[in-house]
Amino acid sequence: MRNLKLTIAYDGTNYSGWQRQRNAVTIQGEIEKVLARLCNTHIDLHGAGRTDAGVHALAMIAHFQTDSNISDSDFKRALNSILPEAIRIIAAEEVDSSFHSRFSATAKTYFYSIETAPVQDPFSRLFTLHFPQQLDPEKINQCLDILTGSHDFASFEASGSRDTTLTTGRGSVRTIFTATFEETSATSYRFMFRGDGFLRHMVRNLVGTLLDVGRGRTTVEGFKTILAAKNRASAGPTAPAHGLFLQEVSY
Repeated sequence: MRNLKLTIAYDGTNYSGWQRQRNAVTIQGEIEKVLARLCNTHIDLHGAGRTDAGVHALAMIAHFQTDSNISDSDFKRALNSILPEAIRIIAAEEVDSSFHSRFSATAKTYFYSIETAPVQDPFSRLFTLHFPQQLDPEKINQCLDILTGSHDFASFEASGSRDTTLTTGRGSVRTIFTATFEETSATSYRFMFRGDGFLRHMVRNLVGTLLDVGRGRTTVEGFKTILAAKNRASAGPTAPAHGLFLQEVSY
């Protein structure tokens, strides 16, 4: 059996997330349908993680095993000729049998885009949160410095993120390698988070809470208290999905 690695970009606007679902259209489900046609058998596509409904990706990594003799380049060409235009295969390559898109990953990078202009550019509305308020980047970056390192992120964890009955594993502890908030234009900003893993809705919950800090609803000390509380009810709102991108998976 060959082990094939796919690098996938997608606009998640009209999809119910990455993971296949019986009664919804998903990224994984759409690609698996095409792979089944090409390979004449069911194919299990394994992704590096799960993105929620409406979240986008520049480089999701996935792998599958097949005994098909279709070349790497022909897999890429055939997939792109059949898949919806919102899903593109950037690369297809055969890798060692030990490679696993999820378990071999060492880090993931996400970014979240925000537009603070009074009127949003209509061409960015599907990929950027419109947040027409003045923000304080210095206070936001102070909070991001607090996040760097290993912490229990239970305050930013959505229900259903993991099996909370398990007594083994790392629970809700994750390590953030870098976290930044940068101005990309006069009225545009971008959060960036790189870490060893992320809980369900963790980035969006962090962004929602950090925006509360940026507009003065929460202080930096208050943010420290929220992180230490390990209680989702203490944190801010969940930022909408459409501003979030999976930028990179590292191996």
